Amino acid sequence: MNRDTLSFVVYMIHRCANQWGLSPSRVYQILKSSGCIQGYLVPHYDVLHTQSSRYILEDIQQYLKNRGIVI
Repeated sequence: MNRDTLSFVVYMIHRCANQWGLSPSRVYQILKSSGCIQGYLVPHYDVLHTQSSRYILEDIQQYLKNRGIVI
């Protein structure tokens, strides 16, 4: 993972934490255990970083929902 991708992942963890009222460390645990970081955010960084934060938040929620995780 390069620096830009890492910065994007950290930014999205904090955006999710703010939106969901959870700590960033808890959001990181959820995203890591669900495979969202390595299976979605990192491989699709090139496209995702051009989208709005709101769109990505909704997409992450759908990703989690599809895996049985409801926030």
